[in-house]
Amino acid sequence: TRALLFPGERDHEKPMSNNTILAALKRMGYAGRMTGHGFRGVASTVLHEQGYPHHAIELQLAHQERDAVSASYNHATYLAERRLMMTHWANHIDKLRKGADILQLTQRAA
Repeated sequence: TRALLFPGERDHEKPMSNNTILAALKRMGYAGRMTGHGFRGVASTVLHEQGYPHHAIELQLAHQERDAVSASYNHATYLAERRLMMTHWANHIDKLRKGADILQLTQRAA
């Protein structure tokens, strides 16, 4: 069996429910401003912008292959690629926690 990062409270073989995540976000003050899927969307966007390959991001987010034929033949996990990507992601989050760099944008003349 595979261990889950966020197992369900009653059944540890199933993932934590979306309602549990939403309740935790509400307690942290994010009610109506963020969801569990919202964080996943942010991660996907940032990782794509940083140039990581789509297949590695999708696997990390546990998304299934849309093409049934590809899904039945390709069982690659790309662990080395994902490990590097998640190391960079962790460093990115740590940097944001400490205070992100602010880029000054200049206005172009019309």
